[in-house]
This record gives sequence, structure tokens and C-alpha cells, in this order.
Amino acid sequence: MTSVLPSVSLTELTQLTSRASTVIQRLRERVFSPGHEKQLNLRFNVRTAAEMVGRTEKAIRDAEGDGRLQEPDKDPETKRRTGYTLGQVNQMRDVFGTLPHRASDDPALVLAVQNFKGGVGKSTIVSHLSQFFALKGYRVCVIDCDSQASTTAMFGMNPDIDVDEEEDTLYPFLRHGGPKSLHYALRATYWPGIALIPANLGLYDAEYEFAARMAREPTFILDRLRDGVESIADQFDIILLDPPPALGMLSLSVLRAANALLIPAPPNNIDFASTAHFLKMMESTLSELAEHGGAREYSFVKIIASKMNDQKSAHLAIKRMMDAVFPQDMLQATLKDSAEIDNATANLSTVYELTGPATRTETHKRCRAYLDAVGREVELLTRKTWPSHHKALRKEGLL
Repeated sequence: MTSVLPSVSLTELTQLTSRASTVIQRLRERVFSPGHEKQLNLRFNVRTAAEMVGRTEKAIRDAEGDGRLQEPDKDPETKRRTGYTLGQVNQMRDVFGTLPHRASDDPALVLAVQNFKGGVGKSTIVSHLSQFFALKGYRVCVIDCDSQASTTAMFGMNPDIDVDEEEDTLYPFLRHGGPKSLHYALRATYWPGIALIPANLGLYDAEYEFAARMAREPTFILDRLRDGVESIADQFDIILLDPPPALGMLSLSVLRAANALLIPAPPNNIDFASTAHFLKMMESTLSELAEHGGAREYSFVKIIASKMNDQKSAHLAIKRMMDAVFPQDMLQATLKDSAEIDNATANLSTVYELTGPATRTETHKRCRAYLDAVGREVELLTRKTWPSHHKALRKEGLL
């Protein structure tokens, strides 16, 4: 006898949604406990600081001795140095002239980490790339364009409590008659050198408003985010855009605002097929945007194999196929599937923020190595877009 599944009523769906919200609330309460504010607890010894700054340990101690640099704090009990903060390392870079900033006439890199499919590692890449660049001394802005607000949460803000859609997100700027620039939305973070424009669920309303106005004002709608990015670009070297995982008006605006694209693509059949479809859709979309006077050229478009597992033969086979099909378009580095990233993300943190014994395991060192490899490759692509860096790149044999 065939059993008939009972229908699900709207009331039951509402209850299901409420239960899901309760789970999310409990998870966030655990991470965003009352009075808790994320802090960056990284400390660097003088040897590491010297490597980061590009000077010798002696040069640093001499600068401290003659008053150009302030000595790091000391433990009140042991009287030993506690190490340098990232802010102090950047102060050293400033004193020694080794900050890697672009020249004022170089274009800021506006990099969208874009794929119309969710679960490909987009927000993971944005948060780790931003922190990699901050550790190098660059001025970074992260713009969360996704109403799911994963990146916002990674930077210690509870989207439901700490973020007001009418004051803190892109939403006011995207509305008709909104602010003239995006300066109102910039928020300092606990990471020196990283500013954030946060998001929350209210940003989803912009999709409806944009769609309703598209027929009347296509150029305004599609160019609005680009204009906003340009209004703050002079303050930053790198602006990272984290768009929604869907083909909507915000995603189209991100494609229009960016001058470089990084496309995460896990090496499995379904995700690889989705990435191929994404590329076709992007080509069609950009052609259509060009008809509205918005032809867009990118400094680079690269595909990164994300969530790569070297222990899976299928992953290796598809990665080889990706390298063969896109020989000039793949990043050499891959974002590998890692419990280290998963464990950090579960606590709304990143691998770069971990301190103490956790950073001395082989698992952590391997994970950090391939994250650094991704960062270095994107950094090189970025510096190649800046004429002021070409002389140094040629000297380094990288151009």
C-alpha cells in the first residue's frame, strides 16, 4: 500500500523557520557573549617583525634606542617583552619606509570573489585574503554585499544586533536619493588596516527595489555600487567585494564595480559544471551590461580550485581537467579542504587569528602554508596592476 506524505502547512513552515532562527541565535550567543568584543591577539617576536618589515633586528632595536620606535610592552611579572602587535609592525614599516601601499595614481584593486553558486568558499577566501593583505601592511576594505552576512560575522559583528540596515550597510546608498558616498558605512575592525562595510538580512530588500527600478533607470542601478566604491577608493589599496551567491541585481552591480575577479570552483562534477555555467552567464551578462554603456574590462580573471581534497582521486582528476581547460586562468595555489578552517569558522574566526599551542601543530602549519600561497599569488597579480610597483617587481624577477 502506498503511503501518502502529509502536506506541510504555512504554520508548520513558520515553526520550522522559528526553530532554525533559535539555533542560529544560540550559536551567535556562544560566540557573541555579552560584553565580548573580538580582539586581535597576535604578537610577533623581533625576528618575525624584522622579516615582516624588511629590516634587520638590529635596525629595529637601534630605532627603539634612539626614540624613533616605542619598545613593546613587557609582562609585569617576568619583565619579558610580550611581542609586537600588528599595529606596531606597521609603525615600523612607516618609519623604515617599507609600507607596500600603491602610489596615489595607481588604481585601487577592486576584487570580487564571485560565483553564483553558494558553498564554494567565497566568504572564506574574502576573510582570509583580507587578513593576509593586512599582515603585509596593505590598506584593505571589505564590502559585504551578501545579506547572509557571513563575512560580517567573521569580523566580530552580530548582523542581527550590531548592524542597522538603515545606517550601516549598502542599503541606504543603493536607495534613490541615498548618501553621496560610502564613507558613512565604513567601520573600523579589530584588524589594523582593515575597514568593513557590513551587511545583514535587510540588504536583501535592495534586490527587490533594484529589480523594480531596473527598467526605468538601468544605468543608475548598475553603476551605483561602482560609484560608491570609487568614492572611498582613495583610502585603500585593495577593496574586496563579497557578493550574494546568486544572479541578482546586487551580483550584477558587483560585476560592474569590480576591476578584477576571483572565481572559487570546488573540483567536483556538480560544482565544476556550475562554474562553467557561471562563466557562460557572466559572459552573457557582461555583454548585456555593455549595451547599457557599461563595458567592463578586468585586470585579471582567475579561477581558484577551492575545497580541494588531495586524498580524493575524483578531486585530483577534475583539477587536472581544470588545469588543462583553463591553462592560463587557474591560480597555481589551491584553497584546500581543511578541518583547521572549519574549526576556526565554527567560532567565527580565521586561521590567521589563531594563537598559542594551536598554531604549532602540523595541521595548522600546512593550512597556513597553502593560505599564504593563495595570498602571495593574488598579491603578485595585484602589484602587477600598479605601475609604481613594476620597478621593484623587475628587481625581484617577478615581472
